[in-house]
Amino acid sequence: MKEYNPHEIEPRWQKVWEDEGLNAVTEDPSKPKKYILEMFPYPSGDLHMGHVRNYTIGDVRARYFRMRGFDVLHPMGWDAFGLPAENAAIQHNSHPAKWTYANIDTQKESCKRMGFSYDWSRTVVACDPEYYRWGQWIFLKMWEKGLVERKNSPVNWCPNCKTVLANEQVTEGECWRCHGAVEKRDLTQWYFKITEYAQELLDDLDQLGGWPDRVKQMQANWIGRSEGAEVDFILCDAEGNAPENPTDDDIITVFTTRADTLFGCSFFVLAPEYKGLSDLVAGSEYEKAVTDLVAAAEKVSAVERAQGDREKHGAFTGRYVVNPINGEKVPVWVADYVVADYGTGAVMAVPCGDQRDFEFARKYDLPIIPIILPEDDELYPEIGGVAERVRLDVPWDHAFDAEGILVQSGKYTGMVGGKHSEGEAAIVADLEAMGRGRRKVEFRLRDWLISRQRYWGNPIPAIHCEKCGVVPVPEDDLPVVLPLEVDIAKGETLKDCASFYETTCPVCGGSAHRETDTMDTFTCSSWYFLRYTDPHNDSAPFDSAKANRWLPVDQYIGGIEHAILHLLYSRFFVKVLRDIGLVDFDEPFQNLLTQGMVKLNGETMSKSKGNTVAPEDMIVEYGADAVRTYILFMAPPDKDLEWEEDGLAGIYRFLNRVWRQVSDLMGVAGEDTLYQGEASKEEGIAAADLLNRERHRVVGKVIDDIDRNNFNTALAAIMELSNATGDYLRKVSPETRGGCDYLPKLDRDVAETIVVMLAPMAPHWAEELWHTVLGHEDSVHGQPWPDFDPEQAKADEVELAVQINGKVKSRIVVAADASEEAIKEAALGAVSNAMEGKSAVKIIVIPGRLVNIVAK
Repeated sequence: MKEYNPHEIEPRWQKVWEDEGLNAVTEDPSKPKKYILEMFPYPSGDLHMGHVRNYTIGDVRARYFRMRGFDVLHPMGWDAFGLPAENAAIQHNSHPAKWTYANIDTQKESCKRMGFSYDWSRTVVACDPEYYRWGQWIFLKMWEKGLVERKNSPVNWCPNCKTVLANEQVTEGECWRCHGAVEKRDLTQWYFKITEYAQELLDDLDQLGGWPDRVKQMQANWIGRSEGAEVDFILCDAEGNAPENPTDDDIITVFTTRADTLFGCSFFVLAPEYKGLSDLVAGSEYEKAVTDLVAAAEKVSAVERAQGDREKHGAFTGRYVVNPINGEKVPVWVADYVVADYGTGAVMAVPCGDQRDFEFARKYDLPIIPIILPEDDELYPEIGGVAERVRLDVPWDHAFDAEGILVQSGKYTGMVGGKHSEGEAAIVADLEAMGRGRRKVEFRLRDWLISRQRYWGNPIPAIHCEKCGVVPVPEDDLPVVLPLEVDIAKGETLKDCASFYETTCPVCGGSAHRETDTMDTFTCSSWYFLRYTDPHNDSAPFDSAKANRWLPVDQYIGGIEHAILHLLYSRFFVKVLRDIGLVDFDEPFQNLLTQGMVKLNGETMSKSKGNTVAPEDMIVEYGADAVRTYILFMAPPDKDLEWEEDGLAGIYRFLNRVWRQVSDLMGVAGEDTLYQGEASKEEGIAAADLLNRERHRVVGKVIDDIDRNNFNTALAAIMELSNATGDYLRKVSPETRGGCDYLPKLDRDVAETIVVMLAPMAPHWAEELWHTVLGHEDSVHGQPWPDFDPEQAKADEVELAVQINGKVKSRIVVAADASEEAIKEAALGAVSNAMEGKSAVKIIVIPGRLVNIVAK
């Protein structure tokens, strides 16, 4: 018998597949389509185990659906622009292009070594001009549609990366790339107006039934829709006098979801970034304290400042505003716990109802006016049928932010308070009548800042002209090619490359200069999945008919870390491209699988921790098929996987065992045969009947499991079929085989079924057996999936393990349709001796598997 040697068969079959174009996309409209896609990698080095897990999951689904008769698109490319390549090039005195393309070559070879079935003719590389040209084209189309804006505003600045970051790229005050502290700076930058689609992005989450609930919730939280009201406070002059006829300059507007708490507003807070703050305190005794606080706040990220458990700092401005609902003047403070990214950057502080306001009021000895409490609170006895505050001396230790009964709220006292409450509706209605308030929906989502002050990125197609202003690059002049002669190792940027930025204005023909900022790399990954459908189109980003046929992606696979950034931006791009007539669907990804992390000794593998296991090392030891199969078997795909080399060795032994079984079934095992012939003919026939049932049962289960991404249980079912095969081989003698016509047919059927079902997981192993043992000439990966008959999968009798407190004590054979009571009775009878002196507290029956008796 030929031995299983992965190191010999895997490279050989990889070459055959490449030479024959086995993985090329057929584009057969007569077949139903499946678009299987893994998030494309950043080429920062060779593949790690996280990549291998991600791509193995996608590869299994792609191969499986081809065998199920689908027309499958399964491409791969590289997210090749960005800071890591630039920083690595600086560190190694190299160039980002050289560094990037070298890593792409390395990763591509590793993908081939793993046997991933990509159609390499469809490769997309984000730093190729033929790709980023169309990213620039999409930018211009957004500009035409009014979705591009250039404005000066406070932005997140990473001193380490020397570039700005979108809000989504700041995590707990740190840069998502380098984890350094992020600062606030005022800069003029380019934005995509993603807020124009905020409501649709929120509403269409309901279309994504194939997404994990936690990912949808993360996006909903980030979009952050709030229903409330804008309330206009009137600013008093420096002497504290309110203007008789206030103008727009005398109004400071706040957004609140709790207008019902206006009577509890005891002070007013501005964010350190609030425009006009410096004018409020200019020349006053309060100017220095306010200026110092603003300077200190610039050193802390908005995310950190907004955290509720952080110590709060403030300064009084010396100014007052008038509360429109009761005419009371309240002092205006500036505080670092208020940020300008939400609402208007101004807050009506209600310390009795907001914990952050409460803590600030306690620290600076500001009033806390109780205006809402539970209806049944003992401090608020009913007086004349209306709850009134009667004890003001009771100390508070926290704010009360729930719904309740309004107190000390003028004519609204006694009404129910809370979001969308009776009291809130009445107060907003009166504010509207006064011209001092209006209904408003606010979103946490802010426009997407896409400018980056780094070299290795897609140039923004804009030209600055002193006469014409900022104008778009004409479409015929695309792409604006990123120059390769920039020496970033010497600190050069696009601003230092005169051959790049010196140009003429396309409007007036005068001298002008190009924009030297590049685009956020997430603009490259927000539409690459569309380019895969038509990767070599030189007249459009893609053909609409092709994109509409393949999209949405049927199965998208990638890490949970992209739940907000990449996925939200991709959804936005698709909606814009739909609105300009390029696609006819609303969402890019129908089903999303967020795979778990690969861990070692409980810690996520990472180069920084020095706890990685190199895929290549494992391939050298066990072969790619064993690595693939192990990764699928050891944990459900959405759960973390604890790496254990002993488990990998066990999978390698399993592949060897099934290799021998298939060889034995086909009569080519020779002296290594597993046939023992020790059982009687009757036992042999019974084993054959069981094997036939298992074959039909397992095929049905594997189909169901793979359809639901349960690869580990699919493999467990195949192992059960292997166990039945081993029992069959031990009990069926050559004489029995010779005397039963159907056994050779069963042998081939079972052998082919096992090989075909394992082909998506262990493609080289299966291809070798299919050709050399089973004698076929065509590829196993072009075979139809085995069929099954549910009726033949049914058994007359089933064997059940009987446990006492979780430990197996016996086994029973019962009729397949036996009632639960009959099973319990049989189980108790089988373990009567072991139960002596014990009583059964509970008997749990798991149909088809076991009976567990909980005994005392």
